[in-house]
Amino acid sequence: MTSIRSNPIRKPAVAGLFYPDDAHRLSQDIRVLINSARKYDLTPKALIVPHAGYIYSGAVAATAYRTLLAVAESIKRVVLLGPSHRVVLHGLALPGVACFDTPLGSVHVDIESARAISDLSQVIISTDAHLLEHSLEVQLPFLQQVLTEFKLLPLAVGVASAEDVAEVLDKVWGNDETLIIVSSDLSHYLPYPVAQKVDKTTVQTILQLRQPISHEQACGATPVSGLIAVARRRHLKPHLLDLRNSGDTAGSREQVVGYAAIAFC
Repeated sequence: MTSIRSNPIRKPAVAGLFYPDDAHRLSQDIRVLINSARKYDLTPKALIVPHAGYIYSGAVAATAYRTLLAVAESIKRVVLLGPSHRVVLHGLALPGVACFDTPLGSVHVDIESARAISDLSQVIISTDAHLLEHSLEVQLPFLQQVLTEFKLLPLAVGVASAEDVAEVLDKVWGNDETLIIVSSDLSHYLPYPVAQKVDKTTVQTILQLRQPISHEQACGATPVSGLIAVARRRHLKPHLLDLRNSGDTAGSREQVVGYAAIAFC
């Protein structure tokens, strides 16, 4: 990484909106979600996790994060990719900061890993891309609650190819100390029965390790497709942990957003 901005801390943008801004309540809410989640005997190398407000997708996300409890102490680096919702960018953007703050404390950016990928042409630095981005932020309290001590490599993904993403993942893949998380919701604003059908098809495509995934199927389609490409080469097997939508959790069924938790082992 060539530079750290003058203010080296990325402050939370959606605390109090997507999740509680009070540390005690936030920790308690996450604990309840994880304890209530279905338990799977899996050891994931990578996860696909939704990123809506916790009232909508928190229970689905918790199903993914519960799989980490048995290996939490061994995970020291989290490579976190999510779509850029607010800033149009080309490539994958590092944040140019030293840490991300949440109500639960600070998560330090893995500067060494950032430097390791900074020579790739598709990797840029954009503090603006991260400033208000929720897709990465909402994963951090879950990670802080479940893991012991880890560093973060956060990447906001814009216009890029699946191979652009795959090349970055290959460089930072690591061993058991490294966890890959792709933050993505599924279909958006479809009627409940239509969304169920569309999301089921999307999930089957992922489980069969086929790509590309379209942006109509998933807002994080590009990093999902990149993960699928690497998973095929590295012989990972995806497992569906949960599949629901906002009509199942806290919203109207007239227009829903789909959520899936998938573990790659």
